Amino acid sequence: MNGGHKPQRGFTLIELLVVLGIIALLLTLAVPRYFPSVDKTKETILADNLRNTRGVIDQFYGDTGRYPDSLEQLVEKKYLRALPVDPITERNDSWQLLPPEDPGKGGVADIKSGAPGNDRSGRPYSEW
Repeated sequence: MNGGHKPQRGFTLIELLVVLGIIALLLTLAVPRYFPSVDKTKETILADNLRNTRGVIDQFYGDTGRYPDSLEQLVEKKYLRALPVDPITERNDSWQLLPPEDPGKGGVADIKSGAPGNDRSGRPYSEW
């Protein structure tokens, strides 16, 4: 027999530290690229939601001769499937609703983001 000694299985502390060091190095390269891409994606979705919702408001005005009283009216009349979500605030009730110049023509002539802060170029979301 071999004297009762079994071969040791597993990793040494040095091997584990080397692997953790390699993982940490890879994360320092990947993480800084990940978060800006998330912000860019949210801004792209916000721009698309604003463009589509403004188009639907204009379509409603063209069909009825007046602006909708609320965004919910666009859903009720089947112009929208659901209220759009502001991807920055992650809510559908944070929109800034701008009324038309003539209050007798409805309640919502334009829509802007209600998100605080600025985009990646420094422009406030409320000016989008």
